Amino acid sequence: MIPARSFSGKRVALFGLGGSGIATALALKEGGAEVLAWDDNPDSVAKAAGEGIPTGDLRPADWQGFASFVLSPGVPLTHPKPHWTVELARGAGVEIIGDIELFGRERALKAPDAPFIAITGTNGKSTTTALTAHILKAAGRDAQMGGNIGRAVMTLDPLKPDRFYVVECSSYQVDLAPSINPTAGILLNLTPDHLDRHGTMQHYASIKERLVAGSETAIIGVDDSYCVQIADRLERVGKHVIRISKRLPLTDGFFADGTDLMEAEHGRYVRVGFLEGIGSLRGQHNAQNALAAVAACLKVGLDLGEIQSGLESFPGLAHRMEQVGKKDHVLFVNDSKATNADAAAPALSSFPRIYWISGGLPKEGGIESLRGYFPRIAKAYLIGEAAPAFSATLGETVPYEISGTLDAAVAHAAKDAALDTTGEAVVLLSPACASFDQFKNFEVRGEAFRQAVNAIEGIKPIGGIN
Repeated sequence: MIPARSFSGKRVALFGLGGSGIATALALKEGGAEVLAWDDNPDSVAKAAGEGIPTGDLRPADWQGFASFVLSPGVPLTHPKPHWTVELARGAGVEIIGDIELFGRERALKAPDAPFIAITGTNGKSTTTALTAHILKAAGRDAQMGGNIGRAVMTLDPLKPDRFYVVECSSYQVDLAPSINPTAGILLNLTPDHLDRHGTMQHYASIKERLVAGSETAIIGVDDSYCVQIADRLERVGKHVIRISKRLPLTDGFFADGTDLMEAEHGRYVRVGFLEGIGSLRGQHNAQNALAAVAACLKVGLDLGEIQSGLESFPGLAHRMEQVGKKDHVLFVNDSKATNADAAAPALSSFPRIYWISGGLPKEGGIESLRGYFPRIAKAYLIGEAAPAFSATLGETVPYEISGTLDAAVAHAAKDAALDTTGEAVVLLSPACASFDQFKNFEVRGEAFRQAVNAIEGIKPIGGIN
């Protein structure tokens, strides 16, 4: 735990007592703050009280006496309407912050030189965060990973000057971290997302921009117009900006040339790494993730040999293009995290010969946007409620069957792929659907796929996911 000692002796209100909220409240209490915590869920309040956290309804509280208000990132700050606690805090002139802000203030107080890498963006945050932390750990560094992935940030090990912190930040968290100042801040990309919480794309982009604007070095993907504008704007005001691109040869920055990772300096190119043969980092989207990790690790002092070694040993993330097993020429890949068509596109773009398991609870738009990848699909195996609609979209373009269940789909896809004589075949679970018609969540769905694959006679499991 990181005790929030910068709040020692201060009265702090806190709302939102999920896992990260309880962790934050305990960190404040450990740091000597006088905490009053609340939640709209009575069970959450009871759980917090059972852990020794002072609780009480914040409606009648004396807000003038609070130095700060710590809000859970899942609670509306601005849209569609500010939460009632936000209105009370603003009415009393009390600052509204979150756990990432607490971490930043503790770092400034206890170990301002501790390397801090913060990652945000619409897509790829978790993989980039895990990859960066893995490279650091593989190189023998004391690296902590948390935030919007894994451990809540205030549960990480205490701050030390030689301890590295790699933190994934959602837009909600950045919105509550006004003084965030990473050693290296990464903004991967921006596409419309969470607009119900941020109102407009412009507001959403401005929140993401804060993370890189406050960093010593801003590492920005420039494959979308929003990020291009942010990079240009920050450079004009003197910020150190490193541009990365998964497809564009840059004059200065880092870009991907196929599976080669290149650095450009005044138009001169040098290879700084490669992804050839690294199954956990297939696809252009992973090239962007890898480029960001390379740039950040160079910033905090690693050499190219250490970085390449980390890239090659990266196991990937569970349920995100996770290589589960292989039998002869057939590779089995779990991409259960792909809960809509846009999320399924990277996996479909990464393999030339696919036996595609898709379906579940359909999202608006279905799979029409994936039509460009249909030539890669040898056959589709449709499951869940979306099966009839997906079969209509596939029509006569892609052979398909309505398998109904995931177990049946795995069995039939494995049998058909084994008979494929064209080279490597991939049985890919990338559903382009939510899981809730048949499974509790995408993790349970992915685990069911893994179990079905591991039950295949002669399968060679591919382990190492952490």
